[in-house]
Amino acid sequence: MTPSAFQSSAWGDPAPFYADEHRQLARIVAKHEALERDEALDDVMEVGRRLGLLGLYAHLGKPRALCVVREILAFHSPLADGVFAVQGLCAQPLAMAGRQADVAALVKGDRIGGFALTEPEAGSDVAAMRTRARKEGSEWILDGEKTLISNVGIAHQFVVFAKAGEDKKSISAFLVPADAQGVELVRIPLSGHHPLGRIVLSACRLPESALVGNVGQGLSLALGTLGMYRASVGAAANGMAWRALEETIAHVRRREQFGKKLAELQLVQAAIAEMSTELCASRLLVANAAFELEADRTMSEEARRQQQGRVVSMAKMYATESAQRIIDRAVQLHGGMGVVLGTKVEELYREIRPLRIYEGATDVLKLVIASAVLGK
Repeated sequence: MTPSAFQSSAWGDPAPFYADEHRQLARIVAKHEALERDEALDDVMEVGRRLGLLGLYAHLGKPRALCVVREILAFHSPLADGVFAVQGLCAQPLAMAGRQADVAALVKGDRIGGFALTEPEAGSDVAAMRTRARKEGSEWILDGEKTLISNVGIAHQFVVFAKAGEDKKSISAFLVPADAQGVELVRIPLSGHHPLGRIVLSACRLPESALVGNVGQGLSLALGTLGMYRASVGAAANGMAWRALEETIAHVRRREQFGKKLAELQLVQAAIAEMSTELCASRLLVANAAFELEADRTMSEEARRQQQGRVVSMAKMYATESAQRIIDRAVQLHGGMGVVLGTKVEELYREIRPLRIYEGATDVLKLVIASAVLGK
C-alpha cells in the first residue's frame, strides 16, 4: 500500500506549514521501492543500510523534513522509522557540539548510532542519573548502566550521558564505541522487531576525545536533542495512524456482515469519522510544531524556548494519544483478524504503545504544557 500524496491527503492538509521541497521529499520517500514491505525489512541491519542508501539521513536535524520522512517511514515500516529516528538522536548532540566528521559518518550510513540517556532509576527524572565519569590522566572512565536503549545490537556507537560530578550541572556526553573495553550490551526482548537493550559500563576507558562538547554540557545537549526530535515522534504516530485508517477503510468496504458491507453501518461510519478527524488534527498540530522549530521569531531566547516547548509538547502528546485511539478502533473494526499475528493493524497496535512514553511521556508533557501556559 502506498500513501496518497502527502500535501493533499484527506487526513489533514499540512501544506501551509511545508514548502515545495518537503512535498517533493514526501513523494520521493513514499514511492521508493526500497521501502515496500518485504522480508528484508525485518532485518534491522538491512533497514539501516537502505536508509543510508536512500540518503534519508541527510534530513536529520531539519524539523520539517524530519517529520515528513518519519510520517512516511512509519506508514510503511515502524521498524524503519525507529532506526531512522535513533540515528538522528545520536547525530544531533554531535552536531550541536561541532563534531561534523562524526555526523558525516552517520549521515552517509557508514555507522549506526544510539542515544543512551535512560537508566533503571532515571527516566523522565534525568537528575537521578547514576552513571559516573571520572578523569584519570588523559582518559575518561565510565561506570554505570543504561537501559531501554534503542539500536543495541546494531549500533556501532552510542552517545552516553554521565555525571562528571555530583549534580545535574556536571552531566556530560561521551561518544562510546559499542565494542569498547568495559562495555557490555544486553538485548531486551520485545514483542516487535525494534532492537532495544541495556548498556553496562564497567570501568570503560575512553580517550579524552570521547567527550562530546564540554564537561557539564551534557544536559543541554540531551534536552536540545529531545526538543528537536519530540515533534517527529508525533509525525511517526501520525504515519502509523494513517496506515491503520487506510487499512480499516479498505476492510470495511469489502467485509460483509448482516447482509451488507460494514461501511454501510452507521456505527462504523461514525467510527471512521472520529478516526479521520483525530488524524487531521494531529497532522496539523505536528506540522505547526515542526514549522515553529524553524521559524525566525522576534522574541527573547527564553520566550522562544517556552513557545517551542509548548507547541512541540502539545503535538507529541496529542498525536501519540490519538494514534493509540485510532489504531485501537482499527483493531476493533477488523474483528477477530485485528488480533491475528501478522496482520498490519495487529502490528501497529504493538508498535504505537511505546510512542506515548519515550521522548516525553504524556503525563510529563502535560506538566510542560501547563507550565508554559501558566507562565511558570
